[in-house]
Amino acid sequence: MNRPCHTAIAFAAAMLCAVPATGRILEVGAERALTLPSEAAAIAATGDFIRIDPGIYADCAVWRASRLVIEATGPGVVLTGKTCQEQGIFIISGSNVTVRGITFAGARVVWHNGAGIRLLGRNLTVEHSRFLDNENGILAGGRSDSVLRITDSEFAGNGSCAGACAHGVYAGAPIYLLDIERCIFRNTRTAHHVKSRALNTMIIDSRIEDGPDGTSSYLIETPDGGNLLVQGNVLEKGPLSSNPRVAISIGVEGVKNPTDKLVIRNNVFRSDLPGRTVFVRNSTAATVLLEGNAITGDVEVLETVPE
Repeated sequence: MNRPCHTAIAFAAAMLCAVPATGRILEVGAERALTLPSEAAAIAATGDFIRIDPGIYADCAVWRASRLVIEATGPGVVLTGKTCQEQGIFIISGSNVTVRGITFAGARVVWHNGAGIRLLGRNLTVEHSRFLDNENGILAGGRSDSVLRITDSEFAGNGSCAGACAHGVYAGAPIYLLDIERCIFRNTRTAHHVKSRALNTMIIDSRIEDGPDGTSSYLIETPDGGNLLVQGNVLEKGPLSSNPRVAISIGVEGVKNPTDKLVIRNNVFRSDLPGRTVFVRNSTAATVLLEGNAITGDVEVLETVPE
């Protein structure tokens, strides 16, 4: 049986902090020996720190080493205009990597699922970063013991359904945990702000809003079920939503993940749609705990769909 949602943060912290980085410092910038992030990626070894100076880099990078810290030295580190391997701007195949303070913009690939960050490895932490106008903001694969943790980051204008849909954040494999805290999602295009096939999904103290121009489908979707905690968020469904029927959808593609805990509490939800929408649609056999939510608009709070 999966661990309950309320123990997941402690589990994630233990996994991500168990082996600290202790390697070299690789400096990247116009005045450095390494002028592009891809040059640092080519020589990075386990435990290295990569420090990137402010600037706009028309570059992409494949990070194969583990226990890396890749961080901006100051505001204004932007990677845009190039993707690697028809996948994304950063492709991370190493494990236990941290990315901090970097903006990823305009990722496009032939499959229409280009990502600001494409995670292939195990355990990624993203902090204080921005994902602007990509097809996927972050697209994560990985093993069932992997954790993707995203904090204090912004996702704006991501999403595409030109091919198979791409989302603001997409945990596309049943990783152990997707943990999103203190993040902003706005103006997602056509697809979902957050789509998660993770065994456990936590979205806490964040803002997920269509705004007047966003055309997203669901605000949050866990199509395979799995434990879910949505707590302390500000949520808004906009008038141009491409799916006006539902805000949060659970298990709509079949309940493939063990599902024991579904908790939706202390959120503020507003619907700006002209007709009725459903706040939470539950297609699993588990009971949804709904408590302390402030809801405005023409909203049906819970719709239960038999498996």
